Amino acid sequence: MPLTMNNEVFITCAVTGSGSTQDRSPHVPRSPKQIADSAIAAAKAGAAVVHCHVRDPETGTPSRDLKYYREVTERIRDADVDVVLNLTAGMGGDITFGPTEAPFPVNAAGTDMVGAAERVAHIADCLPEICTLDCGTMNFAEADYVMTNTPGMLRAMGQMMTDLGVKPEIEAFDTGHLWFAKELVKEGVLEGPALVQLCMGVPWGAPDDLNTFMAMVNNVPDDWTFSAFGLGRNQMAYVAAAILAGGNVRVGLEDNLWLGKGELATNEQLVTRARGIIEAMGARVIGPDAVRKKLGLTKRAPA
Repeated sequence: MPLTMNNEVFITCAVTGSGSTQDRSPHVPRSPKQIADSAIAAAKAGAAVVHCHVRDPETGTPSRDLKYYREVTERIRDADVDVVLNLTAGMGGDITFGPTEAPFPVNAAGTDMVGAAERVAHIADCLPEICTLDCGTMNFAEADYVMTNTPGMLRAMGQMMTDLGVKPEIEAFDTGHLWFAKELVKEGVLEGPALVQLCMGVPWGAPDDLNTFMAMVNNVPDDWTFSAFGLGRNQMAYVAAAILAGGNVRVGLEDNLWLGKGELATNEQLVTRARGIIEAMGARVIGPDAVRKKLGLTKRAPA
């Protein structure tokens, strides 16, 4: 297919994530203040959107505590730089089974399964412009862990997001996730045109080779907006690939800890590097106001 390079690109910075990276780099933010400060620095470097999880400030482990989301939201909203806020709604769908010969009862320490309303409670309270919707169930790298998002759960969560006026960012880890996302729009659960994040190289979802990436891109409807990222060392390569394919880019410490060999990165540095690639390719980095206009977003104060 011919190249359809995107000439007006927005950068999303995925600030901290929910992976076990908190002890692998001192730059991975833990507390609400650290997360907000890192997001604000990324915005000043050129990120139009910041995608935020929260963590327990003491241990760094992922959290769903509403008070942490509230603090992050208020700190970012009160900052001296504007940015589109994107909060995760991916937590609360974790099942870790027992060993292969005795999968039940599940491993309580690794299982966190709650209802749809609880999974989006912080979205209803904080009212970000965007929140994520992981559009499928998937095995991850861990032997017995499954990220669980049933069709019924996704319909319920998606309808709540639509009713709240928060735009879902569909996180697609494989082609079937895009298939179901299109069904949600067809059913009216989500409003079109939709926003999609293509998540490449996450074990065991879509691998990050270019053939698979273009299969994902070719399954995104023409009137939808998409971004893409690759994990680890391929993060910056995917900045270029996403732009060439007509999309936008995501970088950040959720997906990659390194700026170069032996050099741990900050979110600000990753955004700066991505911006340099975008501009060297002849494209323009757009800001939060342009993103709001493009996606039909409205910035609101927390409830």
